[in-house]
Amino acid sequence: MPYECLQVRRAGPIEYLTLNRPDVRNAFNDRVIEEFTDWAARTAADATLRIVVLQGAGRVFSAGGDLAWMARGAMLDGAGIRTEAGALHAMLLAIDRLPQAVIGRIHGAAIAGGVGLVAVCDVAIAAEDTQFGFSEVTLGIVPAIISPFVVAKIGTSAARELFLTAARFTALRARELGLVHRVVPSIGLDAAVDGCVAELLSAAPGAVIAAKELLRELSGHRPDTAIDLTAEVIAERRLSVEGRAGVQSFLSKTAPPWTI
Repeated sequence: MPYECLQVRRAGPIEYLTLNRPDVRNAFNDRVIEEFTDWAARTAADATLRIVVLQGAGRVFSAGGDLAWMARGAMLDGAGIRTEAGALHAMLLAIDRLPQAVIGRIHGAAIAGGVGLVAVCDVAIAAEDTQFGFSEVTLGIVPAIISPFVVAKIGTSAARELFLTAARFTALRARELGLVHRVVPSIGLDAAVDGCVAELLSAAPGAVIAAKELLRELSGHRPDTAIDLTAEVIAERRLSVEGRAGVQSFLSKTAPPWTI
C-alpha cells in the first residue's frame, strides 16, 4: 500500500522508518495504525533486512493519539472501540515481534501512545532533553492498550505512579526505569544511533533473531524450569552454519561472514 504517514528509506540491510506527521506531533490515527501494521508485515518477511531505525519527523518523536481521531472515536459504540483498540494492539505487537533489531531514535517528546512505540523498540536511544509521560488519565481514559508493552519495560511499581499521576519524566528517569537504554546530548543523537547500528551489524543476523525469540519464550519461566528451552536454543545455535562460522572466525582471528 502507498504510505501517507510513514517514510521509508533503505540503506543496504538497514531501514529508516520515519513517522511523518510533524504538523500533529506525529500523533496516531487509524491511517498511521494501518500503515505501521502493513509495514511490519512486509518487514517481517524480508530476510535481507537486519536493522530498523524508528524515528519521528519534526520536533518530537510522537505525542500519542491524534485528538481529531479520538474525537471521532468518541462516537463509537463499545464494539467499535474494541475493534479500534485491537488494531492498535496488533500494530504494537507486530513491531514488538519483528525478527529484525529495532532501534528507537527518540527526541523531543514521547507521550501516551508514543511511549508505547518506545516500549516496542529493542534499543531506545533518547536525546537528554526528551520528555515522557502518560497523559491518558487527564483525559478520563487510561493507557490500556500500550500497558502490556510498557509494564514489560518499566515494571508495575513505576507504572502505578506514572499511569496514575500523568507526571512528565525525563530521559534520565526513563533510562533508570528501563524504558530507554541510552541517553545522549541532542547533538550526539544521530552518532549514537549510528554507533548502535554498527554494533548490531557485528552480530550474526540469525543469532539476533534467535535471541529475540528466546527472550519472548523465557517470559514466565523460572531459572529452574528454563533449562529445556535454553539448552535447545544453544544447541541449535552452536550447530548452525552461523554458529560454526562465528567460532571458526574467532579462532582464526578473521572477520565472520556477516560482517559489513
